[in-house]
Amino acid sequence: MSRQAVGAPLPRVDGRLKVTGQAKYAADHPTDGVVHAAIVGSTVGRGRITGIDARAALALSGVLKVISHLSAPKLAYRPNLKSNNPRGGKRLHVFQDDKVLFHGQPVAVVVATTPEAAQHGARLVEVRYDAEKPSTDLTGTPAHDPETYARGDADRAMQSAAVRLEMTYRTARNHHNAMEPHATIARWDGGRLTVWDKTQWIVGTQKELAAVFGIEQDAVRVISPFVGGAFGSGLRAWPHVTIAALAAREVGRPVKLVLTRKQQYSGTGYRPAYEYRVRLASDRRGRLTAMVHDIKAETSSYENFQENVLAAGQMLYSMPHVRQSYRTVPLDVNTPLYMRGPGHATAAYVIESAMDELAHELGIDPIELRRRNEPAKDESNGMPFSTRRLRECYTVGAREFGWDRRAPKPRSTRDGDWLIGMGMAAGVHGTLRNPAQARVRLDARGTALVEAATSDMGPGTYTSMSQVAADALGLTVRAVEFRLGDSTMPPTPAHGGSQTMASVGSAVQDGCDKLRRQAIELAVGDERSPLHGVDAGDVAVSDGRLHVKDDPARGETYQQLLARNNRSRLEALGSFEPGESRFSTYAYGATFAAVAVDRRLGLVRVRRMLGVYDVGRIISPKLADSQALGGMVGGIGAALLEHTVTDHRDGRIVNANLADYLVPVNADVPDLRAIYLDGEDREADPIGVKGLGEVVHLGVAPAIANAVFHATGRRIRELPITAEALL
Repeated sequence: MSRQAVGAPLPRVDGRLKVTGQAKYAADHPTDGVVHAAIVGSTVGRGRITGIDARAALALSGVLKVISHLSAPKLAYRPNLKSNNPRGGKRLHVFQDDKVLFHGQPVAVVVATTPEAAQHGARLVEVRYDAEKPSTDLTGTPAHDPETYARGDADRAMQSAAVRLEMTYRTARNHHNAMEPHATIARWDGGRLTVWDKTQWIVGTQKELAAVFGIEQDAVRVISPFVGGAFGSGLRAWPHVTIAALAAREVGRPVKLVLTRKQQYSGTGYRPAYEYRVRLASDRRGRLTAMVHDIKAETSSYENFQENVLAAGQMLYSMPHVRQSYRTVPLDVNTPLYMRGPGHATAAYVIESAMDELAHELGIDPIELRRRNEPAKDESNGMPFSTRRLRECYTVGAREFGWDRRAPKPRSTRDGDWLIGMGMAAGVHGTLRNPAQARVRLDARGTALVEAATSDMGPGTYTSMSQVAADALGLTVRAVEFRLGDSTMPPTPAHGGSQTMASVGSAVQDGCDKLRRQAIELAVGDERSPLHGVDAGDVAVSDGRLHVKDDPARGETYQQLLARNNRSRLEALGSFEPGESRFSTYAYGATFAAVAVDRRLGLVRVRRMLGVYDVGRIISPKLADSQALGGMVGGIGAALLEHTVTDHRDGRIVNANLADYLVPVNADVPDLRAIYLDGEDREADPIGVKGLGEVVHLGVAPAIANAVFHATGRRIRELPITAEALL
């Protein structure tokens, strides 16, 4: 019998390519005749362009062209909101007018024969502006009309409650800062466009370029076999993708455009800053009766970006009365975008901090308070949960982390000059699923090729899809090749929102099941086959052999079957369509953190962390650990370090580099551990998985914040938690 691939801690099938430098990222693809582009960004945060002097740049050796609104052709920019901004607005129309909407906005592009000439030329372009003072402060600008939710009468419940708390939390803007910068190579062949791009949504980028240039979708090919990290930043086609394609068409040659690290801060999205006021009410035993959420978040003046910040407040805990108001504030900034755990991460920080504050107020253990407020169903829609094992997450986490050693009183545990604290928090993320397809081919050598137009920004998609296919076809993982990252392959949803395994994986399973059944039906209907006349339901496949379940010796290999029937291959198209769900499907997690805070300097050090997760079936334990530990590291950054700083005088981002925008390094990362509850969720999808990549991040920041309070007795309601705030 072949060993089961799903559930085995296999190394990444693409690991050797990556560690030896053979994996080709967006800017690595060799393209004959390629020239280079560099963007000129606005130096004002709002206003109009009154003049552009490109003479010095054009006189530079190697510079081919300078393109701006003064010379660019008018582009179609057909509506394409689904692939750009689901909440409405108009995406940035590059080089189409003289308006400046934010600092760093592309106002021109220099195309040259070398990257050095393009960059030098960009610095020589002089742009004159009629500048206005931009509005970039979340607290001083009128907001859009709110998105609201209500059940019961929260205000009335607040008035009659035995216990009432009111707090305002603030979170800083965070930028993705992935290892690979955003880059695009664009080439036109007549009226057909090919782009090599850093993208998390192959089909979305294809649709956007077709819409911008007014051509058919199948006239655009998008290629992206590897993505060097993204965390959500590649979920839409940013202006530089259009600029590369426009420049290539204007100069008649392929163009490569790579954003600088600084341009990543104005050329792509970010997690928006929030001001989140919460009021909660309970009885004296800690049973929640009401919660009111008043939320404000930044967005751009030209697009109204919103994320799912409301869901957790509607279903994480049981309470009869809830009211929510979510307002976006239009500012002179570039448009935000989804960042790991979008919306849910902000909600988790606020709700889980507030629960910790309530636990302290009532003198109840934080885990016990959460247990007392566990819902029996999803109270936002009345649906039963497909699975919900948060109680078990608490129990396992408390046991493995040593929660019973936690002194209840804050500031009561010391280690020399260090104040020691422990905190925990829950996290919840919806199991997102969307239609997907996958093509499966079995050739005469007995090896399989599986293809789908998904991306891989690092979670191990090549490996996990190969594992699913191997088990479904009865092959080893080495006998399966999974290909992705090309719009000529079957369409898939965006590679984000923790939906790839559930959506694409289910399509892979379906395609492989269809192909396996084809092979079995061919064998049982073939008079020359050892399996002739056997009921198809009695035939199994393992080690590349079709055989009778109760008589493994009676059978044949795929190669023998295909050769005898003069077939070079078998093919099938798998598909997944989620349909209407009868259940509330979420992934859950409980995060535990221990911190040490220097009592004199206010320095915070995370000493250890544990996450326990209810995420359904684990396809690859090694890949799951990579996601979980990486999510914890990202959460440490959000809690203690990451903060984009804006100069409100002109809208400039002050720390637009990796020297001043702080992210965790090895010295910041403690002992990390992840535990996954055994089980699967067949109500969520055919392969029983839930999303993993987001939920592992959600409880980290609040767990650390709660641990800091336990250590110091001081409640900091703003992220990141800095030494200055604790002094």
